[in-house]
Amino acid sequence: MYSLNVPVHGQVSRLAAEMFPYLASFDRIRDRHTLVCKRFEESNLNHLRDSLRHALRGSPAFEVQVTGIDYFESPPVGSAPVVYLAVESPGLFDLHSRLTDEFGAVEGLEAEDYTPHITLARSGSLADAQALAERDIDPLTWTASHLELYDPEYRETVASISLPA
Repeated sequence: MYSLNVPVHGQVSRLAAEMFPYLASFDRIRDRHTLVCKRFEESNLNHLRDSLRHALRGSPAFEVQVTGIDYFESPPVGSAPVVYLAVESPGLFDLHSRLTDEFGAVEGLEAEDYTPHITLARSGSLADAQALAERDIDPLTWTASHLELYDPEYRETVASISLPA
């Protein structure tokens, strides 16, 4: 399943590196940090890329802010709990809404179920996730000036779309 991602700022990677000692009790710690805007069940890359360029035409750059640490106790997919950086971004929500209207929503993950976040770790104790969520962090803010279409099979970006598109 392809995903359209907002590239995360280098500050996010630095924060994740600083948090590593507190994440060590989790079975899976992310080394690549992503912020998913939309997932696609489309299998034809060329068709999806062209459709996205059309759908994103005129879309402005938008601000993204990491506001804290939180967790999913029972995520819809994969092992639990999931510890993540909480993201606030009205522009990202607007874009996600437009894209789900255009391409449909992945059930359980998108539309009203969409929670923008940057996963740090998963599959640990709930107590450790709760303790991490109580930690204070300084907010991180950046402008999303482009989006990346990601292919999970090859674990690489297959297209980049500048904003405004």
